[in-house]
Amino acid sequence: MGVLMSKKQQVEKVQKCSVVVSAFKDGLKDRAAPAAGALTEEVIAENGDGSADGSHQANKEHTEQKDKDSKPGSLPNQQASASLREEHKANQEAWGRLRDGKGVEPEDLKKAHQLTPPTFVRPKREVNDDQPVDVPLGQRQQPVNDEMCEVCEVWTADDLFPCRTCTRVFHDGCLREMGYLSTEALQEMRETAHTTTGWSCYYCDNVNLLLTEEEMYSLMETFKQCKIIPESCLVSDELLQYRHFVTKQLFERDLTDEEEEEVLAQFAALDPDKKGQIEWSDFLYHESLSVLQKFRTENSLVRILTAKERDRARAIFQSIDQDKDGIITAGEARKAQTSWFHKINKESQSCSVSISHVGPISESSPASSSSERSRDKALENDNRPVTWDNFLRESAIYILAARPNSSAMHIRLPL
Repeated sequence: MGVLMSKKQQVEKVQKCSVVVSAFKDGLKDRAAPAAGALTEEVIAENGDGSADGSHQANKEHTEQKDKDSKPGSLPNQQASASLREEHKANQEAWGRLRDGKGVEPEDLKKAHQLTPPTFVRPKREVNDDQPVDVPLGQRQQPVNDEMCEVCEVWTADDLFPCRTCTRVFHDGCLREMGYLSTEALQEMRETAHTTTGWSCYYCDNVNLLLTEEEMYSLMETFKQCKIIPESCLVSDELLQYRHFVTKQLFERDLTDEEEEEVLAQFAALDPDKKGQIEWSDFLYHESLSVLQKFRTENSLVRILTAKERDRARAIFQSIDQDKDGIITAGEARKAQTSWFHKINKESQSCSVSISHVGPISESSPASSSSERSRDKALENDNRPVTWDNFLRESAIYILAARPNSSAMHIRLPL
């Protein structure tokens, strides 16, 4: 009986399937043929990655191009419209890289072989950021560099290049494949990473990454209001216009003649090669440091310093503190801070210990005005006592300003 019931169920199942197939065929007859655009959308949905089948896409583009060509007098307008769209897309991508803290990719980057770049996460302010931090003078941290490449996590001994700021190490091939360093920058890394000058990795070189999302948003809004285009060079007039706008926003007044002179001196400091323009990265780093200097406390800046930077600060303080009483003069502290502006020449690798291995400002430097030189001489004779804690707090912004590999001066002592 069970076998008979099973056969009966099978017969009913076959009859149901026949009804479904018949209805499906009838539906296909009554249904209109899908349009080309609908077919493309279905293919895109099926592929799931936003790319349609190659033949359908080619046919669609061919048809669109044919329609465009058939319209007389429309080609110049179409070309202009396409150019504007490309420019808008490029600007949007530039704003996106600025928001995420990423630099310009080298033009010769082979993206087919590019490794996955790291995700940059902007810091968040903590509750205790503004509280004093205890950094003992007599206790060096002596951090040890990582053993494996930050990118591929492989150890290859002498082939690893260390960062002078943090403990990360890298293969030059990995950095090249990631596209964060150009050929020229890679060569500079190979020449300096194992010297006293040192080299900052892409995390530490980009001081803009120290800004929080809120600080970065505020800076981007200022750029947009001043019509500053990311990843574009600036001439002196554009920098003056930008400074006028910022001063008007913050203080509701115009720049004074002395402040304009200071802006032009800053332009010269950001243009050490005297090209008549400043690079986007140098302008961005300077503005990022200005945000940190204006809106962060000295204690919070000390917390940003790495163990290597604190150890170098100890070394320079102890070299000045000859009697080992833990106190130096304000004039001596000023000399140390002034000496962190310019990086030393590659030819003179053997130098005395300093926080970022940089030399003092030359009196003939375009970044050194007559009023500044006379002020410096007066401050050098300042005998006010400065403790180690005060020295580190006052110096923190200059230590951070020395992180970038660029030879430009990214921050100056105020007038």
